[in-house]
Amino acid sequence: MTQLRTVQVLGGGSAGSSAHVKSLTAGLVARGVRVSVCAPDSLERIYDFRGCGADHVPVARRGDPMSLGALRAACSTADVVHAHGLHAAVRSAVALGGQRVPLVVTWHTRVYADGPRGHLLRLLERRAVRAAAVVLGASSELVDRARRRGARDARLAPVAVPSPRRVPALGDDAQDDSNGKARAELGATGRPLLMAVGSLVPDRGYGTLLDAARAWRALDPVPLLVIAGEGRERAALQGRIDNEGLPVSLVGRRDDVTELLAAADVALLPSRWEARSLLAQEALRLGVPLVATAVGAVPELVGDAAELIPYGDATALAETVTRLLGDPDRRAELASAGRVRAATWPTEDDTIAHVLSVYDELTQPSPR
Repeated sequence: MTQLRTVQVLGGGSAGSSAHVKSLTAGLVARGVRVSVCAPDSLERIYDFRGCGADHVPVARRGDPMSLGALRAACSTADVVHAHGLHAAVRSAVALGGQRVPLVVTWHTRVYADGPRGHLLRLLERRAVRAAAVVLGASSELVDRARRRGARDARLAPVAVPSPRRVPALGDDAQDDSNGKARAELGATGRPLLMAVGSLVPDRGYGTLLDAARAWRALDPVPLLVIAGEGRERAALQGRIDNEGLPVSLVGRRDDVTELLAAADVALLPSRWEARSLLAQEALRLGVPLVATAVGAVPELVGDAAELIPYGDATALAETVTRLLGDPDRRAELASAGRVRAATWPTEDDTIAHVLSVYDELTQPSPR
């Protein structure tokens, strides 16, 4: 049997989509599939696709002729090209123009824009989904959106991400020691630790989070809010933190997010929209109480295992966190419910098997 050859295409690569591609790549390689990952060098340094057994093809997140040429050359010998995210999908569609190679597109999230940029965004979405043989949406809402944009075949495909290397048990002395070291490093010894993770961009809701942090200054002891991530809003957020004296620390991009999150008293997800949030999945698996906005696929992901609040409501966010910090029984209840909920999600093996079945469907000869 001829070895199946796939090309995975990433653009800028959110943490969720990049982690998914790494997991998918490792699983496909283990099943005898030849995988090439077209992604910027920066993502290869972080996610080490080569270490999973894939070929890495450096392709910048641009649509210039050189980048498109490199992408086209990489895709020319593939049996299936799989693009992750809108920008990767559009560039893949352009690169595949004239080639008889099926394109699979996974939508991990959505982008918000108004006015002329919003119109351009809709055009790009239509271009991407109409070029795809199959669109896989990480949530029901994304599947519906792809169908409205003209997708020929759009399917729900919940994206599983790797489980934490070690899910701590309650009362685990080694884990308690690790948590203590993480809290000491962050400056949260003797005070509650709140944790948020994600790119520092407007739709993440960090402005609302800083508004809530003003209220937490009245608590004793004052909790420390740690935000892990980088992005164009960093300077503005740091300016507010400094000017308003907020108990908030921006720690940048970290490769030990799981360890930091495991040490937190509460995880926070204040986003405007999320599909299968990486933070939400890790928090529930780790048994860390989660406060999240009731947006996108978050309610269907977490069920009753998290506290849900409206997007942009700083008062609700501040009050919910304050209540949780004063109620250890409720935090323990959420920790237990989170682990139970996480056990119901598709596994990495489920996700890989589903994607491979789509590839097989697109590459098998049609019955006469």
